[in-house]
Amino acid sequence: MTLSTPLSSKFSYSFSWIGMVGLAIIVFWAVIALAAPYIIPYPIGEIVDEDYFGPMSSKLLLGSDYLGRDMLSRLMMGARYTVGISLAAVCIACFTGTALGMAAAVIGGWFDTILSRFLDALNSIPSKLSGLVVAAAIGSSINVLIVMLAVIYTPGAYRFARALAVNVNTMDYITVARTRGESILYIIFSEILPNIIGPLLADFGIRFVFITLLLSGLSFLGLGVQPPYADWGALVHENISGLPFGAPAVIVPSLAIASLTISVNLLIDNLPKKIRDRSA
Repeated sequence: MTLSTPLSSKFSYSFSWIGMVGLAIIVFWAVIALAAPYIIPYPIGEIVDEDYFGPMSSKLLLGSDYLGRDMLSRLMMGARYTVGISLAAVCIACFTGTALGMAAAVIGGWFDTILSRFLDALNSIPSKLSGLVVAAAIGSSINVLIVMLAVIYTPGAYRFARALAVNVNTMDYITVARTRGESILYIIFSEILPNIIGPLLADFGIRFVFITLLLSGLSFLGLGVQPPYADWGALVHENISGLPFGAPAVIVPSLAIASLTISVNLLIDNLPKKIRDRSA
């Protein structure tokens, strides 16, 4: 029998094998997104196959698309836009929503009321409808997509963070901190945030999945990432005519979206208890 020391038990995290599989797939796509420009076998715009919707072969591992371009190269470059845009948007949304939620819980009063009512009204608009209206009205450049997706999902992050912070704000140690004369920023970042970081990480992953699916849906409708760039949703859209032939060009990007979103969910569901519950 082996006994763990207090120090090792404090810093050890036990992941289930399902969580490790999810983490491995997420890391794989992250590495592909970062390294894609340096490892793609062909330029993404180069026509390398005389036939359209070509099959998988030793030359084209994932076949060719509707113009005869290498699908592997386009899939790898598409990961940069799908993962990059989604990650940037979820970081902005969760940081903004969490900061505002904790501030509203600590300050309270008119600040909490006005901010909550405004973000509740914003949250009442369906996300897909908001995305369609904004993309159709002002275009869908990469910067616009990031800001739009961040704004759409900030109210949800705010409500979640505020609900957690309100519960923590009633604890005795928060009262002690107020009695000591600590500032609002100290209470937020030193007392409240460390005690809600686990649920916030889980919420971060869930919102990443939502943003990835919304971005892919917009691109599939032609309102997301625009040519010459293409994310995975755009790849499905431009190769949809190959579906009756079972072309890899339309199946592979769909599987890529599914693998990323399912892996994030698997990782969230199998986070170590020490991360999910700091009281453990």
